[in-house]
Amino acid sequence: MRKQIAYCGLDCEKCEAYIARKNDDQALRERVAKKWAELNDAPILPEHINCDGCRLDGMKTYYCSDLCEIRKCATGRGYETCRDCSEMESCPIVAMIWKNNPQARTNLIG
Repeated sequence: MRKQIAYCGLDCEKCEAYIARKNDDQALRERVAKKWAELNDAPILPEHINCDGCRLDGMKTYYCSDLCEIRKCATGRGYETCRDCSEMESCPIVAMIWKNNPQARTNLIG
């Protein structure tokens, strides 16, 4: 499985924080910070919009590094992704991701 597939199956290469970091795109960071701050009613700044990928070493957004329950669960259990978990299909946390992005499930199960 590609390392840029997140624990939940999202494709990190399509994430705006990953793209902004990869391309060092300050204008994109500013647009995304504004959008994410409004969506989450949180103080998200352009400098927060940097990520090297969920499963790779390096920079992460604050959400991905410290708040993502899926990442915490998978790393705590020593899983490469949620695919390694026998409870994956019944997990309400990952189900929320898949509801909004069905491709994420497909990325995990092939």
